[in-house]
Amino acid sequence: MTIRIVITGGTFDKQYDEIQGTLTFKDTHLPEILERVRCTLDIKMELNQLIDSLEMQPGDRLHILEACRKATERHIVVTHGTDTMTETAKVLGEAGLDKVIVLTGAMIPYTFRNSDALFNLGCSLIAVQLLPPGVYITMNGRVFPWDNVFKDREKGVFRELRS
Repeated sequence: MTIRIVITGGTFDKQYDEIQGTLTFKDTHLPEILERVRCTLDIKMELNQLIDSLEMQPGDRLHILEACRKATERHIVVTHGTDTMTETAKVLGEAGLDKVIVLTGAMIPYTFRNSDALFNLGCSLIAVQLLPPGVYITMNGRVFPWDNVFKDREKGVFRELRS
């Protein structure tokens, strides 16, 4: 099984710019992460975009959908910003692709101490191998169907819309 990782940016790939004093994008951290955790899965990475999900427009989401549609792999992980991850999941879910697509992200950048990026990525890589076709969000050690999840901004976690 080959897994495609579609990289779109978000907090996952942000880094601190000491000169500007801001979080910015330079490149993805995924190759470094996969090497660091000694991942032995057959993975193909695709840099789709590096963008904060709050800046994402409908065209950016369609670009992600097109990448998933064109992928020859049936197992896809999408790294994404958490603020609008559910909106992108809806676009992918409504497309009805016959693939397993798992979106994940991080609340704290990978380059920061105590980041949740490694944990969330690991969960998404396991989930994409085990789930049936559909679109899911994997955050906080949980897997949610795309149409039953929201980001609880007060608590900083993802939750079910309905149980």
